[in-house]
Amino acid sequence: MLGTVAFDWSGCFRHASCLFSSNWQRRHYGSGVRMVVAAVEALRGKYTALCIAAIVLVVGLPLWWKTTETYRASLPYSEISKLETLRLHLTVLVDVIFAKGTLTGEQQRRLPASQSREKDFPLNSKTSFVRRYEFKYRGATAQEEAALRTHSLPEADEALQRLNKASVGLLSVYVIPETSTLLLQGTSGYMGKHRSAVLKSAWDPGLRTEEILTALLRKVERIVQAMTFTDDVISAALSDRVPIGSLSSEAFADNKRAFKSNLGYEITFSLLNPDPKSHDLHWNIEAAVDNYIQPFLDKLAFVANFSVDSQILYYVLLGVTPRYDKNTSSYILNANSLPHVINPLEARLGSSAASLYPVLNFLLYVPESVHSPLYIQNLDGSPVTTNAFHSPRWGGIMVYNVNYRGAGNMTFPVRVDIDMVPVMEVFLTQLRLLFGISRGSMPADFLLESPGNEGLTDWELDRLLWSRTVENIATVSTTLTSLAQLLDQIGNIVINDNVASEVYRAVDSVHAAMLELEAGRLEPAFRSSKDAITSSEKAFFDPSLLHLLYFPDDQKFAIYIPLFLPMAVPILLSLIKIAKEQKQREKEPSKSD
Repeated sequence: MLGTVAFDWSGCFRHASCLFSSNWQRRHYGSGVRMVVAAVEALRGKYTALCIAAIVLVVGLPLWWKTTETYRASLPYSEISKLETLRLHLTVLVDVIFAKGTLTGEQQRRLPASQSREKDFPLNSKTSFVRRYEFKYRGATAQEEAALRTHSLPEADEALQRLNKASVGLLSVYVIPETSTLLLQGTSGYMGKHRSAVLKSAWDPGLRTEEILTALLRKVERIVQAMTFTDDVISAALSDRVPIGSLSSEAFADNKRAFKSNLGYEITFSLLNPDPKSHDLHWNIEAAVDNYIQPFLDKLAFVANFSVDSQILYYVLLGVTPRYDKNTSSYILNANSLPHVINPLEARLGSSAASLYPVLNFLLYVPESVHSPLYIQNLDGSPVTTNAFHSPRWGGIMVYNVNYRGAGNMTFPVRVDIDMVPVMEVFLTQLRLLFGISRGSMPADFLLESPGNEGLTDWELDRLLWSRTVENIATVSTTLTSLAQLLDQIGNIVINDNVASEVYRAVDSVHAAMLELEAGRLEPAFRSSKDAITSSEKAFFDPSLLHLLYFPDDQKFAIYIPLFLPMAVPILLSLIKIAKEQKQREKEPSKSD
């Protein structure tokens, strides 16, 4: 049986060979598949990293930048930068009217229709103004001749006002012959309550018209300066932009005493009764304000808003012990001790802290019986006639003494009815000074009409408007320049559309005010300057400007780095790896070559 069994070795070898070949192919095929799969996975990883990086860079970063950026509306920076160099042109329109008999027929025919004179005043490299007088000449009408023939200067002033109705800032100078009886002997001119003046001619009738006008203009310019503004007044109005040393002593004192231009003021009248056990004080403050203060404020209503209140304070002392004078059997307050009176009193007033506008304080102090009578002395030892004093940009104080000695037996407290007439006259004078209403240097031989019950003449109002308009323009230019510099330096402050619109409105208004001043239209110039002040203050103090003021860049990085860093590191490493592999792949062909 063994011999009959045959083993097919060749088939075995073929089977083994096929089996070996199949296993070898399978191993090599599996490794190839794995290599292909690995390459595909690597390529997919590269594409994934590149896509994620592209999405982050193209979509994510711009979207984050846009959603976290600070909104800043556009502002007129170029127009604001021009305001830093301020050059004002101030034009005063003056009508010079010649009455009959002032000029001869030949002189009348050669009279020019108009004439202008101007002068430049450079204050520093960035601030200057040009003063320009525009004179218009004409003869008086029949109605004006009739008014000038009246026997009373106030009546003539009222009649001329009814005829001309001069607008704000426009002056009329009436030249009358030297033989006229309207002006008294020894006087050469008259300034009324309104916007007109009367000037007596004093020249040789044989002079030529040009010579007459040359002599006349010297006198008319003095009148115009007294009724409008002087160079010192405008320099004081621009004091925030010019060195203090460039101002005269008088202009410097007026500038430091008067309140700055503001949209409103609060006036407080206070009656101080330090000794209620001795004095039972009564004052009719409402009637006094209506008769003396309110007409003055009504005339200034065009300038600002006013509110008036009053109060009575008890047990309020001056804080300074007066000195007893044996010669006069009275108590004395020296001028040196007056500055120490304000602070103790101001702490008891309590009105300025709750006010949005500057507060003008007027105090009527009735000294206690142990320090009565009390008088105020000047530095030279002379008594102050009004027994009052004022503090710059604060208010005034008047000492009111009670005369009860020698009146026999009295029961305390003594009833005291305060005479408000002298009190309000003093307070009205102090109020005028605190608003910067001064008559300046007047010609010595001129008559000056009293403002009457209103406390303010029309030309004094114009004088105030000239200085306030210039002051408003200077303030707006400084405010806008400071705001532009602040917003330019701090880039993360929000500038919303409301702030931008106020800035544009302020720029337009201040340009309009400057153009109106150049044209000699004072009323619209002041209105535009007031609008500019309002808009610039709204923009500068807008609460939105403080929203991100204390949110610097280092805090921004501290907030966003923990959020983006865990995501950014893997993406960045993947991009670096891809870059290295690409660089290595570019080097391999060069090595094979």
